[in-house]
Amino acid sequence: MQADADIVARVWRAAWRRRLPLWLGALLPWCVLRSPIGIAAALALVAFDGWRLHRRVAANWPRWLDGAIPELEDSSLLLAHAPTPVAQLQRRRLLARAAAVLDLPAVARTRVRGGYHWIAASALVALGVWAWGARAGMPSVAPAATPAAAAAIAPGQVSLRVTPPKYTAVAPFESAPRDLQVPEHSVVQWCGKDAVIELSDGQQLGTGAACAQWRATESVFWRLRGARYSLRVTPDQPPLITITAPTDMVQVLAADAKSAAIAVSVRDDYQVSRATLHLTLARGSGENIRFSDREVPLPASSDPRARNWARQWTLAELGMEPGDELYFFVRAADNAEPVHSVQSPTYTLRLPGLVGTEDETSALPMLVKPENLRSQRQVIIDTQQLIADMKAQPKMAAALARSRSESIAGDQAQLRRRYGQFLGEESSLFGGDEHDKEEGKHDVVAEFGHAHDQAENATLFDEGTKKVLRRALSAMWDAEKALRAITPQPALAPEHKALEAIKQLQQADRIYLHKTAFAPPPIKEALRMSGDVVGAKSYRRAQDAANDPVPAEVRELLRALGGDGALPALWSRSAHDWIRARIAGDEQRLEAQRAVQDVADGCASCRPVLRAWIRGAIADAPVLLQATPSASTPFTQAWRRAAP
Repeated sequence: MQADADIVARVWRAAWRRRLPLWLGALLPWCVLRSPIGIAAALALVAFDGWRLHRRVAANWPRWLDGAIPELEDSSLLLAHAPTPVAQLQRRRLLARAAAVLDLPAVARTRVRGGYHWIAASALVALGVWAWGARAGMPSVAPAATPAAAAAIAPGQVSLRVTPPKYTAVAPFESAPRDLQVPEHSVVQWCGKDAVIELSDGQQLGTGAACAQWRATESVFWRLRGARYSLRVTPDQPPLITITAPTDMVQVLAADAKSAAIAVSVRDDYQVSRATLHLTLARGSGENIRFSDREVPLPASSDPRARNWARQWTLAELGMEPGDELYFFVRAADNAEPVHSVQSPTYTLRLPGLVGTEDETSALPMLVKPENLRSQRQVIIDTQQLIADMKAQPKMAAALARSRSESIAGDQAQLRRRYGQFLGEESSLFGGDEHDKEEGKHDVVAEFGHAHDQAENATLFDEGTKKVLRRALSAMWDAEKALRAITPQPALAPEHKALEAIKQLQQADRIYLHKTAFAPPPIKEALRMSGDVVGAKSYRRAQDAANDPVPAEVRELLRALGGDGALPALWSRSAHDWIRARIAGDEQRLEAQRAVQDVADGCASCRPVLRAWIRGAIADAPVLLQATPSASTPFTQAWRRAAP
């Protein structure tokens, strides 16, 4: 036995034979699927596992032999390396003892695991890939079309070859003539000898030495020697964006909130190539508003067709302070050609500002505030002070209580007139509160003048703002009436109601709109100032031209279809163009195109069907009122006069 010469190599070969079924089992499913990517991945996994096994055998083979063969007396290293004569003598003695029990395959079976669970994992992954291809409607195994197979097609026979776009990751396939469903922009080829393919849109494709080719942009049916087959196109849908948090378009956070949740879901039928979250922070009020923009890419997930992202943002991360607003939307794009890019609606996160003693009239900054105009909060403070003084001094003079209450009522009236101007009410805010009229003086303006300031007519506010203004004015009226009656306690409730409405108006003083700009088409420098007017149209429009939505050739075709006479020249082209432009649904359009083919084949009973389809596509025909002509003769005139 020559074990002393190649003991390490023999241990490695025994471990390799032990591991070989695992490698073959992991590679077999991908060979069955004929998947080049799967075979390459399996080979890479096999190479990596072999490298790891080689390192393990090189590091542990002495320990394996010592543990499995006691006759070696823990001296298995001498089998590979015996530098001295004594060591060589000892190696020969060890080999003589272990010659009958040195079973390296048995050592490999005990030290090298089979690892057959990797075979099951590889088979499950391959099965999942095959199921995904079957769910997409295409076979995952694409039989290669050889020239010999193409030449074997008999004259008159046709085979279909469909090549979907690369971005769909759907494998090309071949099929016999049958009804098919293919992705949009797929290349469909009819291969055969001396066959004519008639498409429902009027095209005719001939096959010969080369295959007839058509790009799938809309659903059609094709006909070969009277047999019709449908070819339905699955359109590539744009990404679908769903914002699950917040649930409202405008989310008002709590005053003591520390975080805000944003959850987004983006799905596409093939792949989401890009998805970003755009954040805009608004700070300030009135004309002193500052906007800052951020863009956050949404991370990809294990499923290329979906990106689900959720995060609990702290207000510090968002940069929000009390009184700020955050606007955000999601923009996504797929991997189609051309790319579909969509954008979600804009959502708003609003953090209420700190409650201060500033004037609440800043919600409507169109007018200059007089120095003597008091705020609604000050009116409430004065009313509360008056109530406290009246409770502390039960014997307060009636004249003093009346004076103080009417003074507060006057402040409330001035504030009411201030806000009333925004609903078109007349105001004496900058003049006297009373309009004294002289006796006997006739007010001509009031009697005959045109009032431009009719209530709510001369304002630019939306209906929601007007509704809040009406609520505030109504509450101010109630508070003023209670103060005029020297009952300040009932005036507190409407005063607080008016203050709440004014706070709501403050939140409406900030408006955020996305900026858009007009991008004119690029100027062709080669044609600029050259005097070439080919293709240019005049901006002048004939004033007396009738706006007829039905072209003349379509009207002529309708008249011809109503009888048994000859049809106009090029009628099929006019019918196909009209049907493609006016009928959007696939089922209806295919039925109408089927009727065009039947009429072209000479089917007289199909003419009313085609006429009904064309007439049904006229959606905006004008109603023409025309008098019926009648002859007037002396006889008819005498007969009408004699008639009772």
